[in-house]
Amino acid sequence: MAAGRLAILILVAALSGPALAVGPIGAPSWSGLTATQRSVLAPLSDDWNAMSEVQRQRWLGVADRYSRLTPEEQARISARMRDWANLRPDQRERARDQYRTLRSMPRERRESLQEQWQRYSSIPAEERQLKSAPGIVRPLQRPPVRGNKE
Repeated sequence: MAAGRLAILILVAALSGPALAVGPIGAPSWSGLTATQRSVLAPLSDDWNAMSEVQRQRWLGVADRYSRLTPEEQARISARMRDWANLRPDQRERARDQYRTLRSMPRERRESLQEQWQRYSSIPAEERQLKSAPGIVRPLQRPPVRGNKE
C-alpha cells in the first residue's frame, strides 16, 4: 500500500515537474513579441504595454491565428485593429458595453439585428449617406390649415 502511494507521488511529481519549471504564463511586453507578432499587431503598438494581461493574451491569440486566415480575413482583421486603435478610451468602453449588451440578448433577437444590419449594408453607400445625413430635412405630412371662421 505504501509502495503504491509512493509510486503515485513519484508519477505525479514527474508529470508536474516540467509544468512547474515553465513558470507562470504572461503576455510579454511589446519588445518581447516575435517579429511576426509585432507585424500583425502593429496598430496596437502604442497601447500594448498599457493593456491588461488578459487583453494582451486575446490579441496574441488573434496574431497566432492570423497566418491561417484567408487574405480577405486578414485584411478585415487588420482594418478592425486599426479602427480599434484609433478609438478614444470612451469610444472603446461604449463598444465594449454594446458588445456585452448584444451577448446578453436572446439568440433570436441577435439574429434579427444581424439580418437588419445585412440589409442596411447591402444599400449602396450613397443611399446610406442620404438616409443618415443629419442636415437633410425631409418634408412632413401636415394636416391642412383651417382658416378662421369669423
